[in-house]
Amino acid sequence: MAFPQTPLDVRTELQIGGVWTAITSDVYTRSPIGIECGRSEESTRTNPSKASLQINNRSGKYSPRNPMSPYYGLIGRNTPVRIAVHTSTTYLTGAGRDNSGASTPDTAALDITGDIDIRFDATLDRWVTSPPAQPTDLAGKYSTASNQRSWMLQERGGRIYLEWSPDGTATLSAQSTVGAAVPPSRRMAWRATLDVNNGAGGWTATFYTAETIAGPWTQLGDPVTGSGVTSIFNSTTALKVGDATNLAYSKPSGEIHAFELRNGIGGTVVANPNFTAQTPGAATVTDATGKVWTMALFGAISNRHIIFNGVISSWPTSWDVSGKDVWVSVEASGTLRRLGQGTKALDSTLRRRLPSYTPLAYWPCEDADGATQAYSPLTGGTPLAVKGFEFAKDDSLGGASPLPTVAPGGTMRGRVPSSASTTWALCMLYRADGTPPVAEQEMLSWTTTGTIRRWRILMSGTSTRILGYDATGTTVLDSPIVTGSELWSDWWRLEFTAQQSGGNIAYELTWTQVGVGGSSVSGSVAGTVGAVSQLDTSFGPAMPTLAVGHITVFAADVVPLAYDSADHGFTGETATTRIARLATEESRTVALSVYTDPAAPSAALGSQRPADLLTLLQDCADADGGILYESKTDTSLAYRDLRTLYNQPARMALSYTATGEVGPPLEPVEDDQRVRNDVTVSRTAGSSARAVQETGPMSTAAPPNGIGVYDDSVTLNLANDSQPEQIAGWRLHLGTWDEARYPSVRLMLHAAPHLIPAFLNLTVGDRIQIANTPAWLPPGPIDLIVQGWSQVVDQYTWDVILNCTPAGPWTIGVLDDHALDGLGTDGTTLGAGATAAATSLTFVSAPGPGWITTATHPSEFPRDVLIAGEQVRITGITGTTLTQTATVVRGINGISKALPAGAAVRLAQPLTLAL
Repeated sequence: MAFPQTPLDVRTELQIGGVWTAITSDVYTRSPIGIECGRSEESTRTNPSKASLQINNRSGKYSPRNPMSPYYGLIGRNTPVRIAVHTSTTYLTGAGRDNSGASTPDTAALDITGDIDIRFDATLDRWVTSPPAQPTDLAGKYSTASNQRSWMLQERGGRIYLEWSPDGTATLSAQSTVGAAVPPSRRMAWRATLDVNNGAGGWTATFYTAETIAGPWTQLGDPVTGSGVTSIFNSTTALKVGDATNLAYSKPSGEIHAFELRNGIGGTVVANPNFTAQTPGAATVTDATGKVWTMALFGAISNRHIIFNGVISSWPTSWDVSGKDVWVSVEASGTLRRLGQGTKALDSTLRRRLPSYTPLAYWPCEDADGATQAYSPLTGGTPLAVKGFEFAKDDSLGGASPLPTVAPGGTMRGRVPSSASTTWALCMLYRADGTPPVAEQEMLSWTTTGTIRRWRILMSGTSTRILGYDATGTTVLDSPIVTGSELWSDWWRLEFTAQQSGGNIAYELTWTQVGVGGSSVSGSVAGTVGAVSQLDTSFGPAMPTLAVGHITVFAADVVPLAYDSADHGFTGETATTRIARLATEESRTVALSVYTDPAAPSAALGSQRPADLLTLLQDCADADGGILYESKTDTSLAYRDLRTLYNQPARMALSYTATGEVGPPLEPVEDDQRVRNDVTVSRTAGSSARAVQETGPMSTAAPPNGIGVYDDSVTLNLANDSQPEQIAGWRLHLGTWDEARYPSVRLMLHAAPHLIPAFLNLTVGDRIQIANTPAWLPPGPIDLIVQGWSQVVDQYTWDVILNCTPAGPWTIGVLDDHALDGLGTDGTTLGAGATAAATSLTFVSAPGPGWITTATHPSEFPRDVLIAGEQVRITGITGTTLTQTATVVRGINGISKALPAGAAVRLAQPLTLAL
């Protein structure tokens, strides 16, 4: 018998010595396991998840400092722990390693040589790989041994990739033109079809995605075509799901739900294993076509579903007075707690990036106030000796920590390690504070081992000069350049490159205004380029005060690659891009998945200034309006952007009248906790915008015309001054949503175990609906967004409290959707009273304009309106004056009542513009 007739199979594991070890038998059932994750309904930021459990410690093995414990030295601070339940829903484990998944032997039915249709359904830990990670195998009939390549399906950089061979040796391939939008649930189905003869002398591959293998399928990007009719080789290799090839590609990690192979596009199904309703631990699975699938060495049918993954930071031991009952009450926590403990700021974007381009010499010049030299972060690097420098005085460069100012006549000297390269490049960032010099002054100078032993760049307000001197001090290069005073405003990169070109030195001088662009001049001079040996600059005595920093010498011409974007702190980068980049750069600290639609970019951000990692990540979420939260299945973080919250389908459908689905109490709250009707949004180091609701029931007007002033202000790291106005309007929309709150919804999974699969698939930010609500509540389903939850789990009880906010504000306008594209009713009222059964109503649109008629715009109907609390569906309108007749269907929301003359006619779902 299943839960709750039999005890819930809850299992707890610790990672001891790098191995997951079951400790379920030691976890007390007298104290239920409590788990919390996500955020409370009133919070704008996610709290660290936590789990509390009590462990039997009579033997002392869970005392980290007990030398008699078998776990001595193996457990302690931040010991990983995971808690899982075992249910009736199964899957094929994607172990993320070789020899995982499942396979079935080659048969005649699998020998598809013409059109093919491949479908794969899984919940994966990572749907998107980034270099240098290998692409991920999903399914295939493909082996290089004895040239037995037929086809394979892969993930490559978040795109669907199909490869096939006409002869078993040579291959052709196609890849979706865009990346797939991975849903926060991480479950997705991918499909690839190949038309080997498209009728136009070539082949066509088409790619699709769906929520599950059941569809409906949505085409992903454009079809991909190739010239020449093709075919698929009839190989003898097995058909595999998971570890699909014999090559060194990555293998999927997560849950594989189903696979389907068709002979022909939408044709005959020749293989379709369903891994969701199998016997846990089964060695084989027989699909509906009769094919037997055998589990690989590291493949298995599992019904384990992780509900918490975190670490235990402390092990407090308690005991009763007899000393016979000894236990450890532990509280495990998620990744956010650990990240929140550290306050060390990440280095500036330039300081983090430039060393990765292996410079010969590098001086960030980000030293603290009072420093007397600029240190080098490079191994073996020597400091830059300086005079006239005042460190940490200029904080205006987005990609840097505060940089020094240099007084006129200041100097800097630093050694550059030798290099055998015949190309080198120097770069210095600078900004002038004052009037450009009239006469040319030294801006940068260095020495080399080449024909030109000393190079100098001189600049004035109208010109620049490149000078070169040989070993005797004779001038062998004098190249004057006409420039302008614009080189003395804002931040500029001064770049100089030289390389050997036959018997000449080819050189180029470039000025790049940070974040904008620039220009360059080039030339050549006879001689050998040599290597840079020393930076040796005496800034001209007539120079204005300069701010300088991030001075580099490279053995290659890589300056634009190294500096671009990092010099302005990646200003303009989208929130999801920055989060993904930070996660890649800090992969040793945290793993993070980003859920977004590549076709709908998130908010553009301002410069990334030095701050701790969690602050930087949360700044992205705050600016974009999405949710940063912890994964419940592993120790990674996840971010779902604002757009993934729009117009969601309900992920869980509940009925108030169904036994056990909605536990007591279900209580609406009418209060002002989340009300904000006067919102000011400021951009960091930029302008502000204010949005105010001045009319209506949620306005700033005094009661009874409004509710009074509820103001709020926030500063966000945005890219430009046009963004605060839009964001202020959106925050005002959220803060003036006029609807009762349902802060908590209780699920009694022991009373309604059929809800367990839906709950296990629920993700922070998902939408749920409660239908069949009691008559004393407003009509229609209760529509909510789940912000987080708490759960109490023991052998016979599984109680869940969902933390919820209204979903209504997240329903946005969609063109050509009659429920979502209406602009408004412009003060329309009911011209005459109507009975509860009347199907013809009089609309008065004065002052106008009138409603469009069915005769002129039949495609605009049906359309729903609200009149005195009743939802009415308009199927047609006649009349050409401001008084018109509407044909309607009554009681759409379950209410049919007499309607009074003069009642306002409003759209059931007013148009809301997306941010």
